[in-house]
Amino acid sequence: MFIDINGNPLNVEVLGDGEETIIAHHGAPGLGSLAEPKASFGRLADAYRVVVFDARGSGASGQNGPFTHEQWVADVEGLREWLGAERVVIAGGSYGGFIAMEYAARHPERVSAVVLRDTSADNANQELATRNAAASSRVRIDPAKLDRIMSGTVRDDADLRDCWREILPLYDHDYDPAKVEQRVAATPYHYRTHNHAFAVNQPNYDIKHLLPGITAPALVTVGRHDWITPVECSETIARLIPRAELRVFEKSGHSPQVEEAELWEATVRDFLGKVRERG
Repeated sequence: MFIDINGNPLNVEVLGDGEETIIAHHGAPGLGSLAEPKASFGRLADAYRVVVFDARGSGASGQNGPFTHEQWVADVEGLREWLGAERVVIAGGSYGGFIAMEYAARHPERVSAVVLRDTSADNANQELATRNAAASSRVRIDPAKLDRIMSGTVRDDADLRDCWREILPLYDHDYDPAKVEQRVAATPYHYRTHNHAFAVNQPNYDIKHLLPGITAPALVTVGRHDWITPVECSETIARLIPRAELRVFEKSGHSPQVEEAELWEATVRDFLGKVRERG
């Protein structure tokens, strides 16, 4: 369904009808979509009301700017209000984790728990990721394409697709070229959103000072072999959020929710179950 949130139509899916609500934010603005959190958090719809959506400027949602963290956080709050949920579990992976953390820090009274996956609290991961890409023995990355996608200077949707294909082999623990091509074909491309996120938002991104203000318990998950938001990024988050616990998935890259799906799901269910018991 399409819901008007803050003057922009958002493509929203509501899965399950549990009393507690999970709002799960996808990553990769301009590249991501609700398909990613639907595949992972959708498995919890037997016990929760799981809400996934294409963020402003991504997927099938409207393309009205601005594509700022402030606006994306406001959209989450607008979605919560539309749902009529007093408090929610806020979840996010990768860039979606940026927005989930900012939402939890700016609306602590509305958050019962936080679930993060392979994310970072500042832009230090950019340098780490560039170094990891250059050192990869799996594939040889074209440095010009890497620079364009990481700096937000891609030329158009076709160029974004080309640059995305270039770096996709780095994401998984086990490299499968066929899966890379499937992901390239399935991705919705919105280069203006991507460019704003990486050229404007990312250079000044640093919310470490906000994390001690997150009052809800938090689960921080990360793949041991994540190239773009390495384990040290999640360690920083877990150290700064007062009620955080860290889980590292040893056989995963950037997507433990896919590569170690059963263990990741069990970990999230166990965490949320304990939060529910504590009230």
